[in-house]
Amino acid sequence: MHEEKTVTMQAPLEAVWELVSDVTRIGEFSPETFEAEWRGGATGPAVGARFRGHVRRNEVGPTYWTPCTVLVCEPQREFTFGVGSADNPITRWGYRLASRADGAGVDVTETFDFTSALWARPYWILLGALRGRRIRNDMRRTLERMRDVVEA
Repeated sequence: MHEEKTVTMQAPLEAVWELVSDVTRIGEFSPETFEAEWRGGATGPAVGARFRGHVRRNEVGPTYWTPCTVLVCEPQREFTFGVGSADNPITRWGYRLASRADGAGVDVTETFDFTSALWARPYWILLGALRGRRIRNDMRRTLERMRDVVEA
């Protein structure tokens, strides 16, 4: 399953990058992940850096910590991380940045990909439509909150 949402932000590319790649600030923006912290000596975004996110599913629970690993870190272009095993993440979340050709800001696309493993198919058959709608709405909310901060 793949979902994505794009919002244009009227801010310098560098400022947008700093915001989307700072996992310690995700609690300001995400409806479900209310905090995150770097782990294993990591202090910032880099391929292989580990962190964990504290999640309250659907904003009501259950609440749990998720291990995450940075998979792509191309400054001012893409920040993507996997949730779960570093070698075989269950989900991938990311942000792609692109300066608009007309000079009117930065298009920020948040992406979500769920594993295509056979064991996961029943989940998406039963709950995929509802979860997909929730993910799209939360991505929009997250990006709009980020936009409000970076444009201020």
